[in-house]
Amino acid sequence: MKNDKLLLAYYGDDFTGSTDAMEFLTLAGVKTILFLRKPNQKDVDRFSGIQAIGLAGKSRSMSPMEMDTELYSAFENLKSFAPNHFHYKVCSTFDSAPHVGNIGKAIEIGSEVFNQKTVLVSPSAPHLGRFCVFGNLFARMGTIGNGEIYRIDRHPSMIKHPVTPALEGDLTLHLAKQTEKSINLVNLTTIEKGTSAVLEAVENNNAEILFFDGFNLEHLKTIGSVFNQLTTDKTLFSVGSSGIEMALGLAWEDEKIIGNEAIFESAGEVSPILVLSGSCSPVTSSQIEYALENGFLEIALESKAVDIQRQEAIIKNTVARIVDNFNQGKSTILHTSTGSSDPRIAETEAYFRSKGISENDIQKQCSTLYGSVLGRITKEVLKAVPLKRILFAGGDTSSYAASELEILALEMIAPIAPGAPLCKAVSDNEWVNRIEMNFKGGQVGTADYFIKVLKGEKL
Repeated sequence: MKNDKLLLAYYGDDFTGSTDAMEFLTLAGVKTILFLRKPNQKDVDRFSGIQAIGLAGKSRSMSPMEMDTELYSAFENLKSFAPNHFHYKVCSTFDSAPHVGNIGKAIEIGSEVFNQKTVLVSPSAPHLGRFCVFGNLFARMGTIGNGEIYRIDRHPSMIKHPVTPALEGDLTLHLAKQTEKSINLVNLTTIEKGTSAVLEAVENNNAEILFFDGFNLEHLKTIGSVFNQLTTDKTLFSVGSSGIEMALGLAWEDEKIIGNEAIFESAGEVSPILVLSGSCSPVTSSQIEYALENGFLEIALESKAVDIQRQEAIIKNTVARIVDNFNQGKSTILHTSTGSSDPRIAETEAYFRSKGISENDIQKQCSTLYGSVLGRITKEVLKAVPLKRILFAGGDTSSYAASELEILALEMIAPIAPGAPLCKAVSDNEWVNRIEMNFKGGQVGTADYFIKVLKGEKL
């Protein structure tokens, strides 16, 4: 691969969001590989014809100090491949706070690494039911279907997010709490006028962060065209949802930079499957309930699993139960909660408080330890049974769970739901290589989502 042919590199702030970005690039006809560790040239050269690369990260669950350590290194690594664009990919609901997943901190780091005075931020993802109007973010309940659309600070699920509850609808105000950089907005009235008007607004801007409104694909195409025209002899740094991949894809197609959209056939049924859920979203809760009514078995991971001294026994017992279920041909859901009112949440938080963990760090500990335990359980299951397909539910925990599996990279093999493709693992370990994996955020999918993943069917 020649670096001058790399259209884009991106860092995803969690694993589910990283596969989301890969999907929209791949569907646009851009050959994309998602790495789960910082790649070197030898890693990239294992894949022919690459036009974009991603790095699945965990910064959404990190403190600003941890982000310093993580992002400077990751950004420099991806910058070394000289992409035309570099995208710091965040959740389409802009999950972040000053103390965790601080998007302002990521912008400050990216601005320095890429030597860019003004960082471009495009949050909207209309294909996922996410709309930005006069700086305010609106989100559908779920990512597909006809769910109600709410301003993000009134969204029934996002206002109850366990780590970063949505407290402000205006993203310029939300981000202002995370950075001292000046912020401006290219609002809908300018976006509606088209590329020339937006370029003029960018040229006349003096702020260090510039947001872009958008609520339909035509707006995204305009934004993509503007971003593409702003690339010169150095990489253009931007921040936002997978709407940026969609926007660039539309612009590249219009400008004949890429060819036709990719076409995928159904992946087909693989049964049984393993579902690992660290999500407490009501959407995921309804999916668990539906799957249990349709032949899946469940194992509720004890809250004691976060106790280091009890982990080994819990892991051993849980692995034995999953293997027994699989030997009977039964798909199994291993979950840490079945919604925000699950008593295990309060039990876990009480445990961490008893250990002197601060309130700001409790959810980080939950994501890290539950995710690690889920990953270790999965590793042992994979060594015991010929599992072919795994579903990870929940952005924060899935990042830590997948990190236990020694995966080099993921390739998309089929669409399931917008933002959550079915992927194939690439690994030097034979017990994980070529296993099919699906990563879904808490808000993704309809009630029958787990059934669709089992059958390999597109929603």
